[in-house]
Amino acid sequence: MADVLTSPDEVLRDLRTATDHLLTDIDGLPDGAAREPSLLPGWTRGHVLTHIARNAEGGTRLLNWARTGVPSYEYESLDARAAAIAAGAGRPAQVLIEDVRQTAAAFAEAATDMPPGAWQRVVRYTAGQEPCADVIVPSRLAEVLIHHVDLDIRFKAADWPPAFVVDILPLLVSGLSQRDDAPVLGVVGLDSGRRFTIGPAGPADLTVSGAEAELLAWLLGRSDGRSLGREPDGALPAVPAIY
Repeated sequence: MADVLTSPDEVLRDLRTATDHLLTDIDGLPDGAAREPSLLPGWTRGHVLTHIARNAEGGTRLLNWARTGVPSYEYESLDARAAAIAAGAGRPAQVLIEDVRQTAAAFAEAATDMPPGAWQRVVRYTAGQEPCADVIVPSRLAEVLIHHVDLDIRFKAADWPPAFVVDILPLLVSGLSQRDDAPVLGVVGLDSGRRFTIGPAGPADLTVSGAEAELLAWLLGRSDGRSLGREPDGALPAVPAIY
């Protein structure tokens, strides 16, 4: 999801709102609840919260790289990322919450300090992508909104801001279209009238329709898609994990 559809300042404003909602929902989370499963297979809520915090730190390092021109890194390696999440998942709930709060504040400060020209500096993500720095804040917004759902507390995919859904759905479709293991699908947003195709151009074997937030949740693996329409009728295909 490398394209950016809105300015960094606009996305940073949306990120502040999303982060505030997340912090409100996890405030006072009991230790026992932090040990319970999240919606992500094999991860507790503690894993998700630790990931959100470490992601903020990685994004802050990339922002500092773009601002100063001094190369840094998101994570030292994918293995180091996984190890940090595993090591932090079992901490007391209050420690997890403060970790999320403090790292989110540091990310916001680093983004606010970015001079306009720095957003076009190229940075390198751990997986090897080399985008301009203007993708860092939108990527962080996606992390907060999607993993807020994964915590399975109160926040649902239907609570995603409409602007986020409008921006992310076509980027996700584009990303899936580059995957050899993705099904060929037509995708129709009944609340917007927008139409997309996953896979090569031309007629799709199956068209899936519904509200755009429901479509996004299904394509992201955060919904079983049972509420979605399909033509012709039948089972929904498996969609490869992309986030």
